[in-house]
Amino acid sequence: MTETPGSSPSLPLKTRISISFLSNLIGSACRSDGTVNRFLFNLFDFRSSPNPRFSSGVRTADITVDTSRNLWFRLFVPSSPSGHRLPVIVFFHGGGFAFLSPSAFVYDAVCRRFARQLPAIILSINYRLSPEHRHPAPYIDGLDTLRFLDSSELDRFDPDAAEIADLSNVFLAGDSAGGNIAHHVTRLWATEQDSKPWARVRISGLVAIQPFLGSEDRTSAEKKLKGAPFVSTKRTDWLWKAFLPEGSDRDHPAANVFGPKYDAELGKGFPATMVVIGGWDPLQDLQRRYAEETRKRGKEVKLLEYADAIHAFYLFPELELSTEFIGEMKSFVETHTKKQEINSNI
Repeated sequence: MTETPGSSPSLPLKTRISISFLSNLIGSACRSDGTVNRFLFNLFDFRSSPNPRFSSGVRTADITVDTSRNLWFRLFVPSSPSGHRLPVIVFFHGGGFAFLSPSAFVYDAVCRRFARQLPAIILSINYRLSPEHRHPAPYIDGLDTLRFLDSSELDRFDPDAAEIADLSNVFLAGDSAGGNIAHHVTRLWATEQDSKPWARVRISGLVAIQPFLGSEDRTSAEKKLKGAPFVSTKRTDWLWKAFLPEGSDRDHPAANVFGPKYDAELGKGFPATMVVIGGWDPLQDLQRRYAEETRKRGKEVKLLEYADAIHAFYLFPELELSTEFIGEMKSFVETHTKKQEINSNI
């Protein structure tokens, strides 16, 4: 990092190389005219294919929700469910709303870790990307994927997974832009629940991992850490401009959650929330404010802060904090999950 002379987080060489490569790749693909050089990015966007047979305790499959908008999810199913139905994690990847996918190597790998270590059924959503598809496209894609689950479509595509998936214990999770999407999709779901409860899907919790939030007013952390990889001030300004409706600023409710233009209700069914913050993340002040404002609205909030964590730290398995975080996520999910026997009626 370049934010403070002589001051930087202690990271293994492998992590530094990975961060530098991905951050520079994204920077090179962001054109000055607000478009993305998809050809360049895709040349170096290393992807993993689904594996229908169990490998290291997890099998995967890509399931289509809507072909017209290329909306699909990668399903991760762990072995040995131990006689209980498993909670379902609906996961939204990061990438500033504009980059990456569930098949990106780094997100395929972390979702395998979630599936195996929580354990849980994971649905990693391939939502539409900006600037080709601006706000509110990913929010709609996320809500429609929940509707897909609620209408028993998983039973048709993967009956074995449907048999052990507990839709009464669904958690929404995401990192960075995915954390932002997870919040807004949860809010939309909770609002609908207030008027007409869904048949099967019940959201038990939200895990917002260093959510991508914005504001017209620069925070002290943004000023201090303005050169951080992935989320430098210059980069995040570009990403917000590419995602938000034309003419919007960073106080748009999609970016500045609970800001001056935010007038949406969370809904009675808005669940317990875990917010993850890193001490080397320029977005930390905005994330901390988000947690505080959620709590002020009467919702349960678990705030998890790692002083030595960079943005997206948990994606790097070689970091001890990554393992520690997954343990905390496991505890959060277990705390808010009601066990269901596989042969029980729900």
